[in-house]
Amino acid sequence: MKRISILRSSLLFCAITIIAIIVSTNDASSALNEIRILRYQPVPMRDGVKLYADVYLPRAEGRYPTLIVRTPYGVQRDGAHEALIKFAQNGYAAVMNDTRGRYESEGLWEPFRNEAKDGYDTIQWAAKQPWSNGKVATQGGSYLGHVQWRAASLQPPNLVAMFPAVASTNIYGNWITHGGAFRLSFNYGWGVVRMPNRIMLPQYWHTEKYAPKELSYEKILKHLPLKDGDLESAGYAVKHYRDWLAHPGYDDYWREISDEEQFSKINVPVHTSGGWFDIFVQGTINGFAGVRKHGANEKARRETKMIIGAWGHGPSQKFGDVDFGPQNIRVQFDRELRWFDHYLKGVDNGIDREPPVEIFYMGVNQWRHEQDWPIPGTKYTPFYIASNGSANSDKGGGGLNANQPSGATSDQYSYDPNDPVPTVGGNNCCGTPTLAGPKDQRVIESRKDILVYTSQPMDQPLAIAGPIKMKLFASTDGPDTDWVVKLIDVHPNGFSMNIAEGILRARYRKGTDKMELLKPNEVYEFEIDMAGTANVFLPGHRIRVDVTSSHFPQFDRNPNTGEAFGASSRTRVARQTIYHDTARPSHIVLPVVAAPNGK
Repeated sequence: MKRISILRSSLLFCAITIIAIIVSTNDASSALNEIRILRYQPVPMRDGVKLYADVYLPRAEGRYPTLIVRTPYGVQRDGAHEALIKFAQNGYAAVMNDTRGRYESEGLWEPFRNEAKDGYDTIQWAAKQPWSNGKVATQGGSYLGHVQWRAASLQPPNLVAMFPAVASTNIYGNWITHGGAFRLSFNYGWGVVRMPNRIMLPQYWHTEKYAPKELSYEKILKHLPLKDGDLESAGYAVKHYRDWLAHPGYDDYWREISDEEQFSKINVPVHTSGGWFDIFVQGTINGFAGVRKHGANEKARRETKMIIGAWGHGPSQKFGDVDFGPQNIRVQFDRELRWFDHYLKGVDNGIDREPPVEIFYMGVNQWRHEQDWPIPGTKYTPFYIASNGSANSDKGGGGLNANQPSGATSDQYSYDPNDPVPTVGGNNCCGTPTLAGPKDQRVIESRKDILVYTSQPMDQPLAIAGPIKMKLFASTDGPDTDWVVKLIDVHPNGFSMNIAEGILRARYRKGTDKMELLKPNEVYEFEIDMAGTANVFLPGHRIRVDVTSSHFPQFDRNPNTGEAFGASSRTRVARQTIYHDTARPSHIVLPVVAAPNGK
């Protein structure tokens, strides 16, 4: 196959086989900080396609433990070099290659479809090189974490450990959709605007800066029908995006690239890392729990670990509207280095014996180690919604408590897809037109199409950590609709801080692989998965649950028509009824645990 050169300006630089980079230091160990880089190394795949890699090495000749990083974002992307240089300075061979069909690598770019075999072949190629000692681990986050899961499912003989950060483990279930609802802003921004072909298009990523008004996100994401929305910005049909739209349920198209059916094949310890507000937090959790329960051997099950902070798509002190303090910051490189030093160099630094889970509790802003996930001894406690018949908005009469509901039997609101509830914070990522994280929900809680249920002020701390689900008894007057639920910590000053969220497309109430439309006005019991969180509701704070039917543009608008997904160019207003009586006790289930420091 003829090589396709994208980085024309760097051809001369790439033609240099070995480059020595001297890092100036003032100590006697400065020689250890000298590295060399092998540019543009061809990595042959089993089908003859060549993927091109840069290899970062200590300057001294020798065989080194090896790290594999595989990226669709370009091996010479700004910031990509920093960690690789540091790994080389610490005695590792660090290999980064462009994934198939991206930048200098040959082949066709099909997101997710080739990463298992290509990852396996890259690992085994690296292990046989004269600069490798044969011990290989994988590193990277987001898509770079996803490719690790894919490759590990084929059990490469030379793979000894993994560190996938902020990564999906089920492309359908915790990337493309949540509860069957399409993650519109991210999927469109990533799949169409940024990653349609061989190179990334950053000039179009921030459309408010570079695009004319007619191509703004605000306009494009409202386009109906969804099935041809790619024409609005790309100007042509983006095949992988249209494939996603053509497979709205969990079918074989998605199963063949899902890692969650492959956990029993993972035979090395895995360290997952994520954030409570990351778009892929469910993947972080599922990856840890899946290997702990189903891993291929006792070592993988016992030594797999997880860390989750109050972050989005990477560690930070402040996220959204909240500063969680300097203690929330974690330098991930330091953790990765300890992990790789142990598994690739045999350093007895104790990381294998540490408790398997470390999570950050919001509210008290403290870290705590746990023995598993879910946390042993968790008390799954229902909190019931109730009202006087008018829970609409934060000025209504919606209540939340641990007792069976009393008062009115239901609340109602109208959901108009042409006036959806706007996204305010939550679990999102990466340049989308809405900011992720904990944001003050009061800016939307005055709307009549949001039902607001709030507890009395807490008289003692209530700590929760674990999976959260909402059991919702509801009906709608059409064949389909969406249910959106948020869990909120209301501060004494009124700040309404979202801490977990979930959505369910009603047609998938029996499972995302079992599509069935509703009978209008029939009452159903829906279960909305809200992933998980860790938070301490402090004295004076109140617990709140918001219920509505849209979260746009983070998720596409359900048109309420029941038509095939992506095909509808019309919408209808839905009349929604939420029930909360003795026979139909809608409630949220909170995972109550002991508060940090025993409080």
